[in-house]
Amino acid sequence: MNVLVTQQAPDFKAAAVLADSTIVNNFQLSDLKGKKIVLFFYPLDFTFVCPSEILAHHHRMIQFNDKGVEVIGVSVDSQFTHNAWRKIAPMDGGLGIIDFPLVADTNHAIMKSYGIVHPTGVALRASFLIDENFDIRHQVVNDLPLGRNVDEMLRMVDALDFHSKHGEVCPAGWNKGDEGMKDTPAGVANYLSQYADKL
Repeated sequence: MNVLVTQQAPDFKAAAVLADSTIVNNFQLSDLKGKKIVLFFYPLDFTFVCPSEILAHHHRMIQFNDKGVEVIGVSVDSQFTHNAWRKIAPMDGGLGIIDFPLVADTNHAIMKSYGIVHPTGVALRASFLIDENFDIRHQVVNDLPLGRNVDEMLRMVDALDFHSKHGEVCPAGWNKGDEGMKDTPAGVANYLSQYADKL
């Protein structure tokens, strides 16, 4: 696995099903440069943990939109399989219509470029937070049985926004509205004098 944090996001062009159900053959990640992006990989359509994660992202799209974040899902399935899955209601094991694109990594090139290939040839459960400059600022990678916490990604977006706006760093367990820390010895001492016992 590669650690890509601080590096430019590997670009790609691939087929995808868009949020409005349009199928395109030339979805390009770098077209979103200038916006924050959450790019997440999952193993396969029509499986088990995957729909719960995709719906968890879908149910938080208002929050992602409010924070100016584009969300993109990727798996090795074709755009046609993605589209078929979106046409099945969740109560029947599908997704229903979801509010973000699903990209078809049928030749496995995208997951290889992100270094998150499972030994069985599918993608690990990997998520990447990409900033407006197309730099990766956060990544998390889970093995296949372990579903992600999408609220943690929202927290990371808030932390990135806070740091970008105020220049301060975000200590352990930081949430939006909490105090930040100046990245100096005095800043650390000041923060710990108030919060060390609560960490």
